[in-house]
Amino acid sequence: MNADRRRHSPPPVPGDVAPGHALRWLADGWKLFMKAPLVWAIQALVFFVIIAVLGVLPLLGWAAAPIALPVLVAGMLSGAQILDRGGVLRVSHLFDGIRRHAGNLLLVGGFHLLGALLAALIAAAIGGSAALTGMIVGSAPGAGVAAGGVMLGVLMFTVLWVLLMMALWFAPALVMLHEVAPLDAMLLSARACFHNLLAFIVLAALLYVSTWVAMIPFGLGMLVLIPVIAGALYAAWKETFAALLPALPPPSPDTSPAELKTP
Repeated sequence: MNADRRRHSPPPVPGDVAPGHALRWLADGWKLFMKAPLVWAIQALVFFVIIAVLGVLPLLGWAAAPIALPVLVAGMLSGAQILDRGGVLRVSHLFDGIRRHAGNLLLVGGFHLLGALLAALIAAAIGGSAALTGMIVGSAPGAGVAAGGVMLGVLMFTVLWVLLMMALWFAPALVMLHEVAPLDAMLLSARACFHNLLAFIVLAALLYVSTWVAMIPFGLGMLVLIPVIAGALYAAWKETFAALLPALPPPSPDTSPAELKTP
């Protein structure tokens, strides 16, 4: 009954977040990482290996990795929640998304894949039609039309991709931690990002720089950055949504009451 009420209640208006809080989210992510650095690093390695293996599967690899991504992200968020509430992080918490909300999280991944394909098709249609028009016109004017169309196609793809990332940002947390329906979670995530656009622009810039820094030592820094991003996402979710949505379900079915403190 309570779960049905939670799923069908009207979505809340996302909370207001100051742009400077993006740095605090990353700091909170780092603090969560330092509570169990070895376990987090192993989780990040397993995360990377799974996505890499799915990505090279014959025929289906291009689709399997983006579909599986929200499931694994949700597992890392579950681990962040367990640590935040005083529990003990295990590598197995990476698979909490499979144990608890696999169907809905896979649907989020399916919407992710469909959104990426749609963005690519729209961009290709714009660029292809411009190139065809340029060939028909010929000479210098035709080349200009073709180049302009390709640039417009790239711009359109970038805009659609950013919108898709906004829809994905909070979706795993909303599905995993509050049992929001997949499409509702993606719409609510996009709404939250638009509502606090400056904060998420700052966060995106910080993550861009951090990713390049993490790649310098042969990519090993990603074993730290991936958990820190998971912790930052959890911190952003707490500030934006946690106080506005109903009480959380238990973080993990294999976490005993002795390991978990009430928040």
